[in-house]
Amino acid sequence: MLGPGSWIIIGVVALLIFGPKKLPELGRAAGKTLKEFKNATSGLVDDDDDKKKKNNQTKTDEQ
Repeated sequence: MLGPGSWIIIGVVALLIFGPKKLPELGRAAGKTLKEFKNATSGLVDDDDDKKKKNNQTKTDEQ
């Protein structure tokens, strides 16, 4: 885990590389990307749960 000093150094380096105008845009883009990734992975988990439920139902129906 990164400590507060490390985050400050990373922030200063990012500010020097990208500049103050570009940094908020990059933050928004990163946030949107993480949100889409989270939604996609939760969709995959939900699909797996649905398949397990269907398999369990068919097994109990057969008995």
